[in-house]
Amino acid sequence: MEMTVQLTIDCSDPQAMVAFWAGALGYVPEPPPSGHTTWRAYWAATGVPEEELPAGAGDVAESIVDPAGHGPRVWFQRVPEPKTAKNRWHFDLKVGGGRDVPLDVRAQRVRSTVERLVEAGATVLRIKDEPDTGFYATAMQDPEGNEFDVV
Repeated sequence: MEMTVQLTIDCSDPQAMVAFWAGALGYVPEPPPSGHTTWRAYWAATGVPEEELPAGAGDVAESIVDPAGHGPRVWFQRVPEPKTAKNRWHFDLKVGGGRDVPLDVRAQRVRSTVERLVEAGATVLRIKDEPDTGFYATAMQDPEGNEFDVV
């Protein structure tokens, strides 16, 4: 049996999350299946009852995909309640290059990515600068408060 993996993230504004995370991960908004102008049109064609689709659902992309086809699909599911606690999962955006790369180079790569993500709507929570152990990372939050790290 073949299996694919999808990461589903609860949120209040799927379109904002698509825009942020597509840029953060180098993904693209997932286009609707061939022959359909929107995901809503596709869902209707496959028999999903209209009453199961909230207003605006599927009118624009609510998921992102890796253009190279390697990473999992990420779907942003609209939910009515806000985030209230620390997430039990998080992304690590590994941009530094690993321990074979000098610490100053890794740190600069992290800082550069952090700057770009802050401009896109993320917030810095804390910088983890541990030169004695050769570790440098930044803990951040996306526009809806979900934690992630840039390493």
